[in-house]
Amino acid sequence: MKSAKDFMAEANAVVPRISAKEAVAKYNQGGSAVWIDVRDSADIAASGTIKGAERVPGGFMVFAADDSMQFHKPFLTKDADINLICGAGGQAALAGKILHDMGYKNVTNVGGFNDWKEAGGATEA
Repeated sequence: MKSAKDFMAEANAVVPRISAKEAVAKYNQGGSAVWIDVRDSADIAASGTIKGAERVPGGFMVFAADDSMQFHKPFLTKDADINLICGAGGQAALAGKILHDMGYKNVTNVGGFNDWKEAGGATEA
C-alpha cells in the first residue's frame, strides 16, 4: 500500500520543479506557456492567482487533460509548455504526475502561490 509520501516521491521524480524566481522570469518572457492554478476555487478566491492563469482543480485534471472527454480543456495539449502552481507545490506535483502519465511532455511544478507573489509575479483576483 502506498502512502502520501510515496505518491509525492513519484510525482517529484517526474515533474521538475523550478523556483518562483525562475518561473516569474519565464512568465515575463511571454511566449506560449500555459499557466495553471490547480487549487480549488475557494483558495484562489482568498489569495488570487497568476495573472492570466487557467484554473483546473487538481482532482479534475485527469478529465480536463483527456481529449476524449467532454470536459477536456483545449489549452491542454500534449506538447504545450505547462506550468502548474498551487499553495505549496504538492498539489501541483501530483497534478503534474497525472499529466506526465497521460503523455504530456513538458510539465513544470512552479510551487506555491505565496512564493510567486514574493518573487514579484503578476497576479489577479
